[in-house]
Amino acid sequence: MNAPHRVPSPAALSTSQRVPEVNPRSSRTRGTVAPDPAARSLRPAKLGVPGLLVMAFLLPGAAKATGPSPDSSASRVGRSQSAEREAARVGRAQPAGYEVAPDAVLGMRRQVLALLGQESPEAAAPSASEPGEPRAPTREELARYAWLSADAQVRPLESAFAPPKGYTRVAVEAGSFGAWLRGLPLRPNGAPVRHFRGGEVLAGDDARLAAVAELDVGTANLQQCADSVIRLHAEWLWSSNQRERIAYRFTSGDAAAWPRYAAGDRAKVSGSKVAWVRSAKADSSRAAFRAYLDLVFTYAGTMSLEPLKKRPSRDDVRAGDFFVLGGSPGHAVLVLDVAANPEGRRVALLGQGFMPAQDFHVLSPGGDDAPWFPLDGDTVATPFWKPFPWSSLRRFP
Repeated sequence: MNAPHRVPSPAALSTSQRVPEVNPRSSRTRGTVAPDPAARSLRPAKLGVPGLLVMAFLLPGAAKATGPSPDSSASRVGRSQSAEREAARVGRAQPAGYEVAPDAVLGMRRQVLALLGQESPEAAAPSASEPGEPRAPTREELARYAWLSADAQVRPLESAFAPPKGYTRVAVEAGSFGAWLRGLPLRPNGAPVRHFRGGEVLAGDDARLAAVAELDVGTANLQQCADSVIRLHAEWLWSSNQRERIAYRFTSGDAAAWPRYAAGDRAKVSGSKVAWVRSAKADSSRAAFRAYLDLVFTYAGTMSLEPLKKRPSRDDVRAGDFFVLGGSPGHAVLVLDVAANPEGRRVALLGQGFMPAQDFHVLSPGGDDAPWFPLDGDTVATPFWKPFPWSSLRRFP
């Protein structure tokens, strides 16, 4: 839902935050330390790069603990003997009383892989968790959902919500907007909806709320309902390398294309007239893209989306479509997923942003099939707005 649009200053629209880069420097002390016969581990720092290469790639499994407890005498003897055998195999005998500790080998392996620009398998995969349980995002998810932080705890929408009994998910085209939405990262169960200033607007246990997306909302009252639909569509185009297609219309009907913005053009708005002027340096960075989206959110809304020409039928509804009722205010909800049963009955997961600008969230209708909404009526009723007729269904080109 979008409030009446205000015209911000051009400076405010083009400003992007920059984080200074910091290059930490490490110091090294020099000195001679007599070997300690009682020492039990060979530190990686005593090996040069060739030694690291040998140890990292010939001993990849040394970090996996097997057999007796690490504290048992049998374990210590076994590790010592294993280390001596490995040392002999690579042609470098170890002094008596020394052994290669598993943690040291793992550290050496990671150092070498880092030098080669690779990531160790141990760091590449998140820790195992049950389906639907929060976990760290994978490398693929960090690439597909570019706003995600590596420190976030997320669960994909598809694993969080199984279809109702007797239903299966409707097939989606690989790489499509609908397929991308199925992996939408969600916050842990019970997270509340917060507005752009951080205050809670919907409690985590509210019956109308199924989940909250792990998606930033910005610091201004801009990313509301239609804006959230635009944001997710634009993020999909960004991550799927279709950035030349990122373009949306202001309520005036004027197009705002990302390639033009990235080239340095900025919108000069006077009343209902919009002129694009080359007034900034070319910048196709992520920060510039986020500033472009805020520009779109300022001048676009439900009345920008309602005139779209693609108007799918009830039988053709799919993930990525959206319902929109234009107005000031108006409202829009996004179809996140669709499932069907053998009799042809369909249900859908629906999500929305709202006013004031707030977290995008998955809705719930209540009832036995919650959070899936039935699609067999003449309208689709959602908790926070009047029912959407099927004539209000739209699809991005």
